[in-house]
Amino acid sequence: MLLSMTGFGKSVVEIHNKKITVEIKSLNSKQLDLSMRVPQILREKEMEMRNAVSRRLERGKVEVNIFIESLGSESAVQLNLTQLKTYKAQIEEMSAALGIPEPTDWYSVLLRFPEVMKSETSTTADEDDFKGAATALDQALEALVGYRRTEGEKLEEFFATRINRIRDLLAEVPRYETERVEHIRARIIDNLGSLPQVEYDRSRLEQEMIFYIEKLDVNEEKQRLTQHLHYFMETLAGSGGQGKKLGFISQEMGREINTLGSKSNHAEMQRLVVKMKDELEQIKEQVLNVL
Repeated sequence: MLLSMTGFGKSVVEIHNKKITVEIKSLNSKQLDLSMRVPQILREKEMEMRNAVSRRLERGKVEVNIFIESLGSESAVQLNLTQLKTYKAQIEEMSAALGIPEPTDWYSVLLRFPEVMKSETSTTADEDDFKGAATALDQALEALVGYRRTEGEKLEEFFATRINRIRDLLAEVPRYETERVEHIRARIIDNLGSLPQVEYDRSRLEQEMIFYIEKLDVNEEKQRLTQHLHYFMETLAGSGGQGKKLGFISQEMGREINTLGSKSNHAEMQRLVVKMKDELEQIKEQVLNVL
């Protein structure tokens, strides 16, 4: 089964008085390009979490964000009463020394000063916090892999449709081959006949014509392209990361289609080749999204 490199996963785990949220986003990339935003209290476990992500996702441009929120009954941010008392005493002292009235609205004045708020959020994590973060990360990874699997199923259908269209177009080529050979033969003879006072050996002409037509034979290209189409579909049914292999196969398909076009020497066959190229370009675009 194919897996897409595009995906999103999210998990929320509540443990004690904390809520741990993990969000993971993934896009296509040739290798694993991982960036993580981890709260300070989980820094010592960042390398372990990076390794866990690397083992599960293999490839892709991956962004991991981890958030921790306090669920305690007390506010995580509180007034710094000691600092507020100090400010108030200094203002009263200034008022007496300068002979100016004290503020009528103490709240608006005192709350403008720096460091009048203090954070009660813990700067360290215990083992339960680490376990909660690991659980949230694992669940988010599982959600992202599920998303990738769903997108992979869509890609399988997309590829199967395009491969079948190329196969159908290739099946139309033989109907023009006999006509193409006769057209080439007639054109050569007509061109020779248009040259005045030129004598030629008809037996030698036939030999040269056979040699020329053999050079334009496309049976090998048709056979190899058919094999590549079969191998592509066979690879789709395989397990594990198949993106690079499918990319290589699509390149080989492109070579055969290009050779078929250069040898065709026939308007209808060239139209078929153009349509094949269109289908193949769509395949190449989407192969970049395959893990």
